[in-house]
Amino acid sequence: MPEVLEAEGIVVRFGGLVAVNNVSLRVQSGQILGLIGPNGAGKTTLFNALTGYAPLHKGRVSLLRRDVSRLAPYARIRRGMGRTFQIERPFEELTVLENVLVPAFLNTSNRREAEALAWQSLEKVGLADRARQPSADLNLARRRRLELAKALAVKPQILFLDEVMAGLNPPALKEMVTFVRGLSSEGLAIVMVEHIMRVIIELAEHVIVLAFGEKIAEGSPEEVTSDPTVIEAYLGGSDD
Repeated sequence: MPEVLEAEGIVVRFGGLVAVNNVSLRVQSGQILGLIGPNGAGKTTLFNALTGYAPLHKGRVSLLRRDVSRLAPYARIRRGMGRTFQIERPFEELTVLENVLVPAFLNTSNRREAEALAWQSLEKVGLADRARQPSADLNLARRRRLELAKALAVKPQILFLDEVMAGLNPPALKEMVTFVRGLSSEGLAIVMVEHIMRVIIELAEHVIVLAFGEKIAEGSPEEVTSDPTVIEAYLGGSDD
């Protein structure tokens, strides 16, 4: 499978604090990579470094074999990145369709093409019937789907999912797992931060475990969840 993302020696510092220390990873087309670790491990900071929301102190990020290390988030999106955020912040005064139109315009300045992209994304996540509804009226599960629609509207080669399963009830969780698996089967590379271990075990082919900003283990879900170092890190983890 072709390699979509490669990160080498990522270091992120905030003053004297090293939030991410020398982390490397690779993601191939159709692969789901899980990032796990206790609170404060550096998962979201690594996410932000890969997607352009946190500056690198050292290291290199390559997308489709092109260096994007110094590019702004919107420029990385145009190169093929899409992402969701832990806290959904839709434009509540806009409709569901209008929310998805905003990222769709990153790929085209043509209104008709942007609308086609937006509609396609809404149909994919099952929100087409809510397109004219104010986004403020959506419940949590549908807000998560709106976040996904916005990320898919940029036509990504790799999708970063930041705790999209958190807080979902069992039926919604099951639907989301099925949906993410479907995206992977279509060839989309996915990097996901997730605290629900059964989701990681069910979806991820490869898992990286962080603690105090450093990679402490990686391998299959079965390998890392049985690793004594990983177990100790979770039991001894401190809050953010």
